[in-house]
Amino acid sequence: MRPKRNLWQNLIKFSKDKPLGAFGGSVAVLLIVLAILAPLVATHNPETTNYRAVLATPSVDMLLGGDQLGRDVFSRLIYGTRISLLVGILSVLFGVTIGLAIGLVSGYFGGAVDLAVQRLMDAVMAFPALILALSIMAVMGASIVNVIIALAVVFIPGASRTIRSQALSIKETDYVLAARAIGVSDLRIMVRHMAPNLASTYIVLATISLGWAIVVEASLSFLGVGVPPNVAIGAGQRRRKTEPKTQEEEGKGRMGTGSPGKTEGKNLKDEPT
Repeated sequence: MRPKRNLWQNLIKFSKDKPLGAFGGSVAVLLIVLAILAPLVATHNPETTNYRAVLATPSVDMLLGGDQLGRDVFSRLIYGTRISLLVGILSVLFGVTIGLAIGLVSGYFGGAVDLAVQRLMDAVMAFPALILALSIMAVMGASIVNVIIALAVVFIPGASRTIRSQALSIKETDYVLAARAIGVSDLRIMVRHMAPNLASTYIVLATISLGWAIVVEASLSFLGVGVPPNVAIGAGQRRRKTEPKTQEEEGKGRMGTGSPGKTEGKNLKDEPT
């Protein structure tokens, strides 16, 4: 029997086996720290205008220059990362968790319940993610809460289908069959016996979905229906013709924020538990 490794030993082993995944995880942690410490890291107030710095070039005072109102692009990028991570993490948390519950119930009970749930999920998945999010935002209006709700709805169907496929196999295992044979309730079986075995799948889904959530949130900001007052990554894309430098920096910010989660998730996918 293999000796149990502690957290640090597991992290070291993962770093050796999956260096790209370790790099993605490190960048993700760094971004979260920067987002938390945004007031300390940002060199200017992201909303303060300075008309002497309109479209200013990068300098010691303004590391990435100024935008069309003289606001510091670097500070707005830091605060935009903060908002994008907040929206991404919360939307993925709610969406994948609800998808876990739906997929678990669907896979466990099967039959008519499974058929009805999966047809509903198919109907939702028929809409492209961005179109579905736009439709929800058009009905509910632009606010940070509504963006989180819209993105959560987008992630529910995919998460539920993935979890359902796992639940179908787990419910046939000996320990689940034994629990049913001795009269354990369905709810207890799902919560105590099946859900813990879906944890690795949940983590992979969440990390991969985080990158997509940030991209979709940036797209909504670009279209003007994102997080008001649009201090978010992607808001400056509407000024791409007049401020190409701002577009370039926000593009780098979007890539740097969304890519680590996808990289980490893809590497965790093949990591044995």
